[in-house]
Amino acid sequence: MSNQDEKLEKEISGHSYDGITECDNPMPDWWLWTFLLSIIFAALYFVHYESGAAPTLKEELNTALAIIEKQKQVHAPALMESEESLTEIMNDPAQAAAGAAAYASKCAVCHGNELQGQIGPNLVDNYWLHGRATRIDIVKVIREGVVDKGMPAWGQMVSQQEIYALTSFIISKRGSNPPQAKAPQGEAIE
Repeated sequence: MSNQDEKLEKEISGHSYDGITECDNPMPDWWLWTFLLSIIFAALYFVHYESGAAPTLKEELNTALAIIEKQKQVHAPALMESEESLTEIMNDPAQAAAGAAAYASKCAVCHGNELQGQIGPNLVDNYWLHGRATRIDIVKVIREGVVDKGMPAWGQMVSQQEIYALTSFIISKRGSNPPQAKAPQGEAIE
């Protein structure tokens, strides 16, 4: 039997229009299996969600909203910070005193006891590597660190208040010109 004969046997009688003959060819096996598996999956999916074993859409929404709210709380201080709000927070002399204690325990190893710079840069001169030495810039560098230079991100290790206190202390010491200060690095600021 030739291919032409096989083709003629699959033709549906009475289904020929304008020289085009309709044939009854079966679907490929892979397509049939995919179709059957999708029907089975749909049935299982329906039973799973309708039986109450899975969270409802409202529960999924509430879970997602809780995650978003948690992220907002973590990142809210950074979103609401401005130079004016930080100036207001850091005007308290107690902030600089608290910052001095935090600096001695966490920062002095790299930046020196007098902020003169050792491994890390000098923090009291008018040259800055990261930013323009504004309160926001200093808070950002303390919070996020400078990994490629070896400074850790302190944002996850210390409180927001401690970051503000450290910033207040650094700003209070600006221009103090300590002995044996490290040579200027970065861009000059006004």
